[in-house]
Amino acid sequence: MGLRERSNGMNYDSYYERYLYAEEADVTERALTWDVAVGLQAVDGLQVSGYLRDVAEKHIQGQIGIREVQASIEQYYAEHKEGSAAAANEADKVAANITEILNEPAFLFTPGGFVAVHRKLFHNVFKFAGKIRDYNISKKEWVLDGDSVSYGYASELRAALDYDIDQEKQFSYTGLNNDQMIGRIARFISGLWQIHPFPEGNTRTTAVFCIKYLRYQGFKVDNRMFARHAKYFRDALVRANYTNRAKGVKADYSFLYKFFRNLLLGESHTLKSRFTHIHATVEAPAEDVPAETRQERVQEERALVIVDPYVGELLKAIGGAQMNVREMMESLGLKGRDNFLKKYLNPALAAGCMRMLYPDNPRHPRQKYQLTARGSLAWQDLHR
Repeated sequence: MGLRERSNGMNYDSYYERYLYAEEADVTERALTWDVAVGLQAVDGLQVSGYLRDVAEKHIQGQIGIREVQASIEQYYAEHKEGSAAAANEADKVAANITEILNEPAFLFTPGGFVAVHRKLFHNVFKFAGKIRDYNISKKEWVLDGDSVSYGYASELRAALDYDIDQEKQFSYTGLNNDQMIGRIARFISGLWQIHPFPEGNTRTTAVFCIKYLRYQGFKVDNRMFARHAKYFRDALVRANYTNRAKGVKADYSFLYKFFRNLLLGESHTLKSRFTHIHATVEAPAEDVPAETRQERVQEERALVIVDPYVGELLKAIGGAQMNVREMMESLGLKGRDNFLKKYLNPALAAGCMRMLYPDNPRHPRQKYQLTARGSLAWQDLHR
């Protein structure tokens, strides 16, 4: 048997904690991915089945592949179309699909890429998977006392996606400190979520796209935050996008900032949904981490982006600009392309300090490179 349900039938043991010390690193990585995939179902109040947990454990242990997991789930629900067994249909299928996507290195940072994530997540669940809604929506929220966020107008959804992603693509993180960087990322993800382009599945789509984007930017993401605090993540997005002047409530990003500080900087802010309610009777701790500890963690985080001298030279040369290979070589005074690729560019890409403007087409005729958020941190240190 796989993982056992606890007495309330609601919780499950963490795969990551069980396989943290596995001899094979890929076993631990698969365990963490399943934790995220299962945990994210909580944003819509869903729970995976015991059957899914058993099959997932076989995948973690390397006994079967992800396609076999998906085929097993399809077969299981073909035979269990009614009753309590069918209740976890959506959660099980989407959890397996999330696992597949997060294990794929490919990522397309475009509006079409965002839509593709939704299609891949829900292709075997919703008929509208990957389709932009053509009607306006509202959703009652507990944290808003039954009120709703104002989501994007149906007639403007595609344009809104195009605009938000294009603005982020053109933005340079060079020179930003940690607070500014967290603020920028949180507001980008918040704005993307507020568009709500699909009838259902927007938060899970945004979360998966966010994880992939942060990897693309070179961050080492602690995805356990999504596994453990999926409901808080959604409530924080709600509060960041809600204003009601008549009730004296304004958009509050503080909850989302705490989530991303924990996610990206390893801080330990308290993440409780009850604190996000517009009339919370108990204030969230103003500061959960001692100043000395915060400073130590910032130093540890900066230590992670120390680069070798060749990569450092390249980062200093490119700064906040976007350059092609020829321009970078000229800036460094180099003539040997093979030597430049081997010692400078390829190591910078491998370290997550730089990225392509067209990652899906490395040989694009207008291909250029720019610093990632991780590279920007290294750039700051190089100029101290």
